[in-house]
Parts: sequence; C-alpha cells; structure tokens
Amino acid sequence: MTPTRNNMALWHLLAVVTVAFWGTSFVSTKVLLNHGFSAVQIFTMRFVVTYLLLLIASHKQFRSKNWKHELILFICGVTGCTLYFWTENTALSLAPSSNVSLIVCITPLLIMIFGGLFYKSERLGKRQILGCFITFIGMVLVVLNGKFILKLSPLGDFLAISAALVWTIYSLVVRKLNGEYSTLFITRKIFFYGALTSIPALFIEAGGSVSKAANIPWQNFAEPVVTLNFLCLTVFSSLFGYLVWNKVMKQIGTVLASNYLYAIPMVTIITAVIALGERITAVAIAGAVATVTGMIVAEMKRGS
Repeated sequence: MTPTRNNMALWHLLAVVTVAFWGTSFVSTKVLLNHGFSAVQIFTMRFVVTYLLLLIASHKQFRSKNWKHELILFICGVTGCTLYFWTENTALSLAPSSNVSLIVCITPLLIMIFGGLFYKSERLGKRQILGCFITFIGMVLVVLNGKFILKLSPLGDFLAISAALVWTIYSLVVRKLNGEYSTLFITRKIFFYGALTSIPALFIEAGGSVSKAANIPWQNFAEPVVTLNFLCLTVFSSLFGYLVWNKVMKQIGTVLASNYLYAIPMVTIITAVIALGERITAVAIAGAVATVTGMIVAEMKRGS
C-alpha cells in the first residue's frame, strides 16, 4: 500500500471509531435522563463544557476572516448542535424510538442526494450508491430488531425528519470552510454557537422561568455513574467526535463519510445489550451483516 492509501485507511478507521462513540452516546444520554436531567439540560451542558475545553486548546484566533464565514459557522452551530439534538431528543419523547431511529438514519441518503447536486466531487459511482442502499437496508433491520410494527406519531415523526434535515445542512455547509481554517478552530466556533443558542432552549423548556431554567440537578454528579457518562458524552462524543468527524469529512468526502452513520444503530443496540440487558434478534444480526457489507462496498475505490 502507498502512503496515501495508508493515510486514507487511517481516516476510515477514525470514522469507525467516531461512529462507535456516537452509537454509545444514546445509552449515556439515557442514563442521565434516568438520573433527573432533561434532554435540553444534557446537551446544553455538553456544548458549554466542550467549548471550554476547546477554548483551552485553541485560543489564539477568535474571529473568522469575514462575516460570511462567521455566518456559516453560526449556521453550523445551530444546525449541527442545538437544532439537531433538540429535534431528535424531543422526537424521542413523542414517538417510538424505532420510528425516530429509522427516520434520522435517512440522513446519509439525504447527504448523498444533495451532496451530489451541490458538489460535483461528491457524486458517487454505481458501486458506491449500491453499497449505500445495502447499508440502509441493513440499518432498517438493525433498528427494527425483529419488531415490524411501527406506530405513526405525526409530530414526533416530523421532528425526526427535521433532525435528519438539519444534520444534512450542517454536513454540507461546514464543507465550505475546508481549507480556510483549522479543524480545531471550526469545531470550537461551532460549539460556541451551539452553546450560545442552546441557552434559550433551556428557558423555552422552563416556560420562560429563570429559576426553573437554572434548576439543574448538579448534586447528581456526586454519583460516579452520572459523572462517567457525562464525561463520555463530552470528551468522546462531542470533543473527539466532532473534531475527528469534521476532519474525516474533509479527507474522504462528506457523502462517503456520512455512509458510516448507518452503523450508529448497530453500535447502539450492541451497547444496549451489554449495558442495559436488552435483547438482540437474528433479524438485527442479519441487518448488522448487511450494514457492514454495504459499507465495505460503498467505501471501495471509485471507478464503477
């Protein structure tokens, strides 16, 4: 293998590692929800702590080159952080998790469609498209896990679709900054705007009450399980996850990188089996095999 191929293999490996962290984050979030934190409180604390950590690591440059770039960073912070987590977590409270997981996981398909429309370099060959669809089918089987009954929940399903759309917007818009700034700077600015715009979400959730918005159960961090899971969300899913993912999209392309997102439900269900004792069926196992097969086909060298 040439050095270039070695480098590409490294970025594909980092994509897998990032998706593994994101897949386990659902279980960590559930643990915090079970210990008295609301969904908005969780992602607001994540964004604030992650931004402060990034600020320690990178604090020489605060402003982007022009207001257009600053606007792009603001859009990325709103879509990739606040709106994505707000719509997805709210959808989970209104609709069955199977519905939400299936709908949110259409994101790679949306990125493949719109990425090919807006960026010529992101257009896939026939083999890549086939691999993406095989992976999508595998993801459906994993999410259903042997349960083939879905219940309609108009508002919840609409919010899940919204989550898929805003992450698609984030993935395609952040691409415009490739080559302009370091990944560290971009990620720090994204979390700054994510933290800034998540604060109003706290007040909306609290009905406009300052006292209710500030009523975060800090005392629960005395429990090791709470602290450990929050650190996992902050350090691995947010800090490491976004830093590496932004770099991965730059190196291997937004569309092909997003194909790895199909593996998130597979990681989540495996983690749930280990940590929460949930059951996995033969259908889910078949789906996992299809997911991995499709990803291998999609990530093969272009030219088909």
